[in-house]
Amino acid sequence: MQVTSDIVIEVNTQFIGQQAGDNVVRFAFAYHVTMTNVGSEPLQLRNRYWLITDGNGETQEVSGAGVVGEEPVIAPDQSFEYRSGAVLDTPVGTMQGHYEFEASDGTLFAAPINVFSLAVANVLN
Repeated sequence: MQVTSDIVIEVNTQFIGQQAGDNVVRFAFAYHVTMTNVGSEPLQLRNRYWLITDGNGETQEVSGAGVVGEEPVIAPDQSFEYRSGAVLDTPVGTMQGHYEFEASDGTLFAAPINVFSLAVANVLN
């Protein structure tokens, strides 16, 4: 699979709150993704892969078809946005990964998602 620079990915995060249960406190985060096709042909989002790492170095992998139940076709100069979330055992962590896109000729491309932080406000300096 080739890597493409035809998709620009922006991610914004927000701490939602703590979840308590069974003597365990977990930390919920929302993330808002905008993916923009800066290439010259439409691309269809087929799959996602996330590597989520908490502050203890524990990892979780998430993969599957599309995002939020959709496999959108993104035309040139157009964007697709969605919101989702992650829950960590620590107040800080990171996410990274890639989206897999399909071109009209069937070629598959990976669009990398750079590492971004999930952090409760004022936890990191």
